[in-house]
Amino acid sequence: MRVGTGYDVHRLAEGRKLVLGGVSIPHEKGLEGHSDADVLVHAIMDALLGAAALGDIGQHFPDTDAAFKGISSMKLLAHVGGLLEQEGYVIGNLDATVIAQRPKLRPYIRQMEENVASTLGISKGQVNIKATTEEHLGFTGRQEGISAQAICAITGLYEASVPAFSGHPGCGQCSGCGGRG
Repeated sequence: MRVGTGYDVHRLAEGRKLVLGGVSIPHEKGLEGHSDADVLVHAIMDALLGAAALGDIGQHFPDTDAAFKGISSMKLLAHVGGLLEQEGYVIGNLDATVIAQRPKLRPYIRQMEENVASTLGISKGQVNIKATTEEHLGFTGRQEGISAQAICAITGLYEASVPAFSGHPGCGQCSGCGGRG
């Protein structure tokens, strides 16, 4: 099993849509960025890429590349899911937290989870998304930006399909070879 973590932050700005987990959320400000600036999906992608030792989103989707200007982060997530599949990894689970003072995100969480699961071709039961505030502390508490953290577990296809080694039969030292190895 491999574990990866991801973190992202974007500044709130006038004239932008607020998109989190592929859901457009009504709010007076949106997140500033080269793509749609979906901070939640960016953290999830970095966690997945990190677990597979495939770099980070800046390496795969540089903000200097016009091809990614305004792109949906869900399209980028689908690409990351394809990279994991190509490398022989399956996703065990994802857990993510969005940190925002406003807006309240509870009504949108279920749809975010469904969007992420569907895009990655996994079950909704493998995705958990939470939201919290920072009690008016820090840049998120002052409503200057929104951040997100994510963690995931992935397994190689080979590793997932072969039972764990249980020792040699008859071993008094491992669980079965009598010390003969």
